[in-house]
Amino acid sequence: MSQVNLGLGKPAKVSVVFGGVSINPQLIGLRGGTDIVVATPGRILDLVDRRGLCLDGVRCLVLDEADRLMDQGFADEVHRIKALLLSKHQSLYFSATFNPEFQQLARTELCKPVEIGLDPASQPKPDIVHRAILVESSRRTQLLCHLIHHETWSRVLVFVASQYAAEIIADKLRRAGYAAEPFHGRLSQGKRSQVLSDFKTKVVRVVVATDVAARGLDIADLPVVVSYDLPRSPADYVHRAGRTARAGRAGLSTSFITSDNSAHFALIEKRNRLEVSRECVPGFEVTMPLQSTTADQANGGIKGRRPSKKDKLRAAGLRPPLG
Repeated sequence: MSQVNLGLGKPAKVSVVFGGVSINPQLIGLRGGTDIVVATPGRILDLVDRRGLCLDGVRCLVLDEADRLMDQGFADEVHRIKALLLSKHQSLYFSATFNPEFQQLARTELCKPVEIGLDPASQPKPDIVHRAILVESSRRTQLLCHLIHHETWSRVLVFVASQYAAEIIADKLRRAGYAAEPFHGRLSQGKRSQVLSDFKTKVVRVVVATDVAARGLDIADLPVVVSYDLPRSPADYVHRAGRTARAGRAGLSTSFITSDNSAHFALIEKRNRLEVSRECVPGFEVTMPLQSTTADQANGGIKGRRPSKKDKLRAAGLRPPLG
């Protein structure tokens, strides 16, 4: 709990609540009321269920990373929260990326929404070098160790596709002599906080994370992010790369390109208007042919080889249902 001066005559009480830790101190901190609650959706509902928080006086709902919060998995919780608010309240949705599906959802859920955005052309372009390295899938961990050592990366945030992969790869890096830790949603809040603290103070050199670390983390002077596994969506690539080159600093975003994901990366480039030359690191030359971009894109590209229901609808020129 803390107080901030908003220029309204008296300091505002701010309560920060989230899951993964004991709820009791948060219940105690909310006694006597609060002005601003910064919270995760699940913990808000936990507090409401325990009668530690009442939402019928809320006048403004702010969703940061709104496209993700309104995605499957969080949407039900957000809708439950909105049902507890006053019928007249203001909703503000914030995100660095809004895909067409989310824009349509916002127009459906909000009353006469006004869209406010920064013109990308008027903003300084982040000083990020994008790099794509061809490598056989089975040699990605060896390549990662090689790059950390030979390119003297002081700290690196490595993105993988699953919690299991985060644990396994972090363990392999430790056995190779690097101070490495996994970071994913299954870890306790205390453990995640400790990993981030150690990473910021350079006690930990490598953090291997799922996309839970792609948004909302501000790590000063982080020189390198690596997509060991490519993200599912082009928007997530933007968020991953955005962990580096912050506050006017330069950064490097490196992606590992394998025979299975080459078409996927081509789609990421197209959607984000990037052109990244492919390179091979000596000693890690690719011996197998890369799959055809055209063939993979015909099969849905970004979500796997088999076309999904939405992919089939798009191919037929129809609009897929929301959600």
